[in-house]
Amino acid sequence: MSNRTFVVGVGMTKFEKPGGREWDYPDMARESGTKALADAGLSYDAIQQAYVGYVYGESTSGQRAVYELGITGIPVVNVNNNCSTGSTALYLARQAVKHGVVDCALALGFEKMQKGSLGSTYEDREQPMLNH
Repeated sequence: MSNRTFVVGVGMTKFEKPGGREWDYPDMARESGTKALADAGLSYDAIQQAYVGYVYGESTSGQRAVYELGITGIPVVNVNNNCSTGSTALYLARQAVKHGVVDCALALGFEKMQKGSLGSTYEDREQPMLNH
């Protein structure tokens, strides 16, 4: 088994402040994902698994984002690891390729945040930072 894996295409959207443009995360995924696939010279059907990173979204936002690219019928793993979410999605995609689970995986990330300071979402349970 080879230890070599390659990033063969990249795509990005312009970073904007919350509310700076009227668009949603499916639009972000379409823009960056389409650019990445074009950069790689791959069609949508070459992707065998997707690892989709985001923090502020519903539990299946990754599936919705990948659907925007025209990809269906593949495993989609939603990744949430706070500031490390994007690198974690890339790490997981690399692991899948490195260990021969797939030949081609997609790592995709997006974030649509609300205006203002970050706050707690779930006030009905113990907060992770309580003891710090």
